[in-house]
Amino acid sequence: MARRHFLADAGSQPIAAVTAGLIGLHATDPATPYLSLWARCPGFATADLDRELYQKRSAVKHLAMRRTLWLVNADDLAMIQSAASDRVADNEHRRLAADVVKAGVATDGARWVNRACAAALRHLGEHGPASSSELRAALPELAGTYDPAPGKRWGGAVPIAPRVLTVLSARGDIVRGPNDGAWTTSRPRWAITADWLGALDRQSDAQAELIRRWLRTFGPATAADIKWWFGTTLTAVRKALTDIGAVEVDLHGGPGYAQPDDLEPEPDSPPWCALLPGLDATTMGWFDRDWYLGEHRGQVFDRNGNAGTTAWSNGRIVGGWYQDDGARVQLQLLGDPGRDGRRALQRRADELTSWLDGVRISPRFPSPLSKSVGRQT
Repeated sequence: MARRHFLADAGSQPIAAVTAGLIGLHATDPATPYLSLWARCPGFATADLDRELYQKRSAVKHLAMRRTLWLVNADDLAMIQSAASDRVADNEHRRLAADVVKAGVATDGARWVNRACAAALRHLGEHGPASSSELRAALPELAGTYDPAPGKRWGGAVPIAPRVLTVLSARGDIVRGPNDGAWTTSRPRWAITADWLGALDRQSDAQAELIRRWLRTFGPATAADIKWWFGTTLTAVRKALTDIGAVEVDLHGGPGYAQPDDLEPEPDSPPWCALLPGLDATTMGWFDRDWYLGEHRGQVFDRNGNAGTTAWSNGRIVGGWYQDDGARVQLQLLGDPGRDGRRALQRRADELTSWLDGVRISPRFPSPLSKSVGRQT
């Protein structure tokens, strides 16, 4: 079977449909979900997503698969919490408790974390949404520092309070509410989840359901793809594949999996192109990337596996993009998509320049390709 992309037929679907189709949008870089939606939703404006996040509260940013921050539909949060975030929360709690002891903040790390979490929840319940700095100033239970990288030049004492909020958010107790910054920055005011969205009901079959939905968009895929995307184990993946009745298929000469009602060959897509932001959900969608990345891995991805901005043509990455000194979007082609492909990509670059209207995007994880701009000028 051949693989497929969610980009080719995204069409003019509403924000909620695009987000659900991709399970979620990467949000570690604050600008990414906005640019991901611009690429897929004609006429999209930043105010559209702000409305979903802060007025309708139909979308939320949440720590989930692979300990990555995602933008997900609020209706899917309970499923994602049970399938992925609970595991992240356990790891974060354990690591924080150990670091509290190591930093000399307390001799009983687990007890300190529990007291700090309880104090933060109590304050938010009584006073409403608050920023990390406001909570730190109000609550002595959050006092203390630790060194995330002892002996390293990027180490040094940093407040431990934000990690308490990470534990609480991964547990599903709090969520990122109003943002005090622009759409390209992240300055969340934390809110009690039940107050902001309503109570979360745990789901026993959540992981199987999440894999079922993931395969619907990203399949056929290998077990390694699924294991990597969810940040789980092969044992859990194989159990979930059995639970949903996934069918083993030949995937370019190797074993892959697909839904039993999703085995028909994909129709050919009309020519298409896209400019995607760093960490876009499609670029980051699979563990095995050669089929859409070719020989460009070392230029598009950094050493930690973070993707930079990308230019796509008919299902393959052919380069990236950046903004010049005048904030115009410029292409960096690594392959030749042909005359029509080059023209189509240039039109998208011009459209993105116009849409950004002078706003500068600074990817949190610039790729080697984007870093090469400075070396060339």
